[in-house]
Amino acid sequence: MSTLTMAVRDSSTMFRRNLRHMKRYPSLTLMLAGMPIVFLLLFVYVLGGTMGAGLGGGSGSRSDYLNYVVPGILLMTLASAAQGTAISVAMDMTEGIVARFRTMAIARSSVLTGHVLGSMAQGMLCVAIVAGVSVLIGFRPDADLLGWAGVVGVLAMIAFAMTWLCVALGLVSKSVETASNLPMPLLLLPFFGSAFVPTESMPAGLRQFAEYQPFTSMIETLRALLAGAPVGNNAIIAAGWCAAIALGGYVWARALFKRDPSPR
Repeated sequence: MSTLTMAVRDSSTMFRRNLRHMKRYPSLTLMLAGMPIVFLLLFVYVLGGTMGAGLGGGSGSRSDYLNYVVPGILLMTLASAAQGTAISVAMDMTEGIVARFRTMAIARSSVLTGHVLGSMAQGMLCVAIVAGVSVLIGFRPDADLLGWAGVVGVLAMIAFAMTWLCVALGLVSKSVETASNLPMPLLLLPFFGSAFVPTESMPAGLRQFAEYQPFTSMIETLRALLAGAPVGNNAIIAAGWCAAIALGGYVWARALFKRDPSPR
């Protein structure tokens, strides 16, 4: 059996292991989707009237704000799922199962690959749940078939990048508690971007940060695709950020996984 065949076979086994965890503990998936849904309902029904009035030169409504805020909420959903990955990886490292895997004749890369694939599946499931709730409360996207394909592709790209970063954060953590806290900036960055309010309404310094931080281009790409509008250069910038984050997370995670586990 070639090295590549062995890696694919073992990665598939680890992927099924993560899917079984997800099936055995459905409450975890519901919890990961629950927080974005709470934010969605909070911002639409508590703040949506005021926020909507600030859109489109003061002519917006609560329904306009719902259409505006959903892309940011979907991105927060992926960040929430990626946070769960950091916790899962830290649990594997601290509970000894990875030490057991190291003694077996399996491709080492399959352990991390299984986590990434499992987390992406869980993240996309959470996105489907949150999107379903959004439609139930009135979200009406104008995307055509090609636009929806683009939305799914962008979401998968973001999930892939954030998951590799969180795998590295889980590996660098010395406890599960630390692993649950390290990814918090991923949940906070949408607040400092265009997720909830247009960047034009922010003070100069914060506006510059908001416009150039990674999540804004991702959110604007999703917003344009869902609205059936041109994405401009935001898609290229978002793809660049995702590639950089994924590559950095992968290299970091690989280096951490190859180190001597005994000091943990």
